[in-house]
Amino acid sequence: MNTALGHIRVLDLSRILAGPWATQTLADLGAEVIKVERPAGGDDTRAWGPPFVSDASGKETRDSAYFLSANRGKRSLTVDFSKQEGRDIIRALARDVDVLVENYKVGTLARYGLGYDDIRALNPRIVYCSVTGFGQDGPSADLPGYDFVFQGMAGLMSYTGQADGEPGAGPMKSGVAIGDLMTGLYTATAILAALEHRHTSGEGQYIDMSLLDCIVATNSYQAQNYFTSGRVPQRLGNAHPNLVPYQVFRGSDADIIVAVGNDAQYAAFCGAIGRPELASDPRYARSGERTRNRGSLVPVIADVMRARTVTEWIPLLEAAGVPCGPVNSMRQVFADPQVRHRRMQVRLPHTAAGEVPAVASPLRLSATPVCYGRAAPLLGEHTDAILQGQLGLSPARIAELRARGVI
Repeated sequence: MNTALGHIRVLDLSRILAGPWATQTLADLGAEVIKVERPAGGDDTRAWGPPFVSDASGKETRDSAYFLSANRGKRSLTVDFSKQEGRDIIRALARDVDVLVENYKVGTLARYGLGYDDIRALNPRIVYCSVTGFGQDGPSADLPGYDFVFQGMAGLMSYTGQADGEPGAGPMKSGVAIGDLMTGLYTATAILAALEHRHTSGEGQYIDMSLLDCIVATNSYQAQNYFTSGRVPQRLGNAHPNLVPYQVFRGSDADIIVAVGNDAQYAAFCGAIGRPELASDPRYARSGERTRNRGSLVPVIADVMRARTVTEWIPLLEAAGVPCGPVNSMRQVFADPQVRHRRMQVRLPHTAAGEVPAVASPLRLSATPVCYGRAAPLLGEHTDAILQGQLGLSPARIAELRARGVI
């Protein structure tokens, strides 16, 4: 298959989620990704279960579903680079790769002779990317941290959750590690930009990615609202700070999302719910006025929405051109006809389980489509093949290294 990155080789020294999410994106696009893990235990997220993957006999393995979510299409190599021979293996591989990704604490790899300057001396064209919590410099650079911490520090949780005075009020994190995932996407983008720069200049470069930076950037229009108005964003539950009605309403049986983005959609919405006078009322006719007067408008709409079921409302609103939808469970998501049509669930070969389901990549390229190849690897599954095929080590030498705990 013709892939976008089939000519790119990546040495992945990252673990947990942000770095692996970036390298999985590169693997989806065809890059060869060698995932370096500790011989004992490997990536921490292998143990982040249950649930764990079961093998072909139904016996639970030691690999979690969490690990599978971010490591498909990679090859696993176990190396202990605290040992000199392990460091030699990493350096030998680094001579012949295009990209190295790592997410150790600031300065850790440099202490082992595996920092950017060390690797650049071996491979001047390398794109070397470090992913850390706070970045490579600044007063907090040496501190550890997980996504949850950064969701709070970067402000995301300050405006996420039910409003003060409402049941369940208080700051709320995202249901997924959104900071890690966004950092992974930003990281993949930065790596692709650096590779394109190398294509035109012949030069590699260093990339410094920070979870804190990436979540601060993800604040996007909430931060811009603050810059412009001087008002600190507040929690609004499922409501939107700039648009009304743009939130969850309760039907007679379940919840429904109404997402009105402009005045024409608002007029159509008012007609569809049988309250056309709300569209001509000067308090609500324009988007800015609706936002200012949400306190009087939203309760009126909420009363109307409770009169019908969600399955009654959705076709009425869709016929009027009003963006809307149900709040689906995960089971409902993957049963949805559009999700099924877009093939957002795939099945991938897995060495222990035979085959496992996975969420598909959303990337759709006509000439260089995504290629999955295989599910996440077993720990050290490709160690011998990589050391023999790429470094030319003999089986006897590999056995010797394994006996000493280097691999």
